[in-house]
Amino acid sequence: MTDDDPVLKIKGLVKDFDGFKALQGIDLEFGKGLLIGLIGPNGCGKSTMMKCISKIHPQTEGTIEIDGKDVSTMKAAEVAKLVANVPAEAGQTFGISVMDMVMLGRYPFVDKIWWENPEDERITREALRTFGIDHLRRKQVALCSSGERQRALIAKAYVQEPKLMLVDEPTSHLDMKYKLQVMEYLQKMARSDMTVMVAEHDISLMARYCEVCVIMKKGQIVAVGDPKEIITEQLIKDVYEVEARVGFDADGEIYVLPKRYVEGTL
Repeated sequence: MTDDDPVLKIKGLVKDFDGFKALQGIDLEFGKGLLIGLIGPNGCGKSTMMKCISKIHPQTEGTIEIDGKDVSTMKAAEVAKLVANVPAEAGQTFGISVMDMVMLGRYPFVDKIWWENPEDERITREALRTFGIDHLRRKQVALCSSGERQRALIAKAYVQEPKLMLVDEPTSHLDMKYKLQVMEYLQKMARSDMTVMVAEHDISLMARYCEVCVIMKKGQIVAVGDPKEIITEQLIKDVYEVEARVGFDADGEIYVLPKRYVEGTL
């Protein structure tokens, strides 16, 4: 592959759940080093699409290529070397420490029963320092704050050294400081040539940090492009059935201010 080849290429993607088409003919193509915002109301297909990309859900129709490789022909372990997932919640951690959880991100590279080796430890410690949680490495994940847990989840995905990172609602339980901190970490990873796709409900936050936004509604793509160009008051009304004000602040950053739901939509 060359630097100009897409990291992610989706063509004609359909996902059908017993007659319900959660995704309907999705076409997307992105190169490396992008922070991509995936935006849309609940149930629009954001999480389903990311699960298809990482082969958690098999697609019904269409093709998904990561780094030029067809996901449908690959084993789960092979996909995990190319794609890392960051869930919205850590789930059950069973007393595991922060370092041990981050170390689990090295599992795609396991070639022995006892797989922890000096290289795995070096990569893990480097990630802990990068995300500002090295001082927490012996702390139980369950005892960490929401912001600390989210950084640990991102670090776990980071040590997989993926071509593509899929992040599901990373800031949903965070205060303003940690929302910005997490997005700055994700932006930093994108600038290091990793492609990062983030599904998030905070439109202003996505517009502030993402080079590209993908707007979805009812399993379809409504718009793709520079958020400052595609996010308009009419688009918000069409997609969310909400009246909003879309403007730019003194620094030229876009913001979205919801005002009221459209009469007759409830």
